[in-house]
Amino acid sequence: MTEINIQNQVDEINRKLDLVLEEVYAQKQSRESVNDLMSDMSIIGKDVFQNAVIQLDKAGVEIDSETIGSIGIRLLNNLDNINMMLEMMESITDFAKDAAPIAHQVGLDAVNTFNDLDQKGYINFFKEFTKVFDNIVNHFTVDDIRELADKIVPILEIVKEITQPDMLDAVHNAVVVYKNLETDEIPEYSIWKMLREMNSPEMKKGMGFMMTFLKNLTEQQLKKNKNK
Repeated sequence: MTEINIQNQVDEINRKLDLVLEEVYAQKQSRESVNDLMSDMSIIGKDVFQNAVIQLDKAGVEIDSETIGSIGIRLLNNLDNINMMLEMMESITDFAKDAAPIAHQVGLDAVNTFNDLDQKGYINFFKEFTKVFDNIVNHFTVDDIRELADKIVPILEIVKEITQPDMLDAVHNAVVVYKNLETDEIPEYSIWKMLREMNSPEMKKGMGFMMTFLKNLTEQQLKKNKNK
């Protein structure tokens, strides 16, 4: 039994030595691979450096080793800032990816809206309406617009008064009467006929309206002159 145990221990030792030798061999191969890679990279680096020197020399660019060293030091000192900038760029890229579908939908909605406006005639309407502004610009000067700006409040006050219901009714009646008036068949009036017509209730009412209107207009003008 003792010889068997010793033989088993020897076999176990040999097995472990084989494992150790395999590991040592694997590490040797790894070191050789790394050395070969470093050798190849060194050759490639030298070639790249030489080509860069040649290209810079052809371009007339002089390399200052101190400047390069200073740039390297500044890069190392600003690694945090560079990292922050890269994170911001990644955030912007992610935001652009998320916003792309929204922007696409907004663009489609805008196109559909313009298409609807075009179908309803709004686009052509505004195109023609621009001719109105062209005529205004060509007809009036800057001084005219400035003078209009100074007088816009009284003008709007007049428009406000004109657009009152009673004024609109009066203007409407005047337009209807003028429209229905046969201007080509207006009778001639002699002085005597005019005097007879002036005695009619309609003419008396009309003359009363005119006299009252002129009187009130004169009184209003006098009040304004006194206030000045």
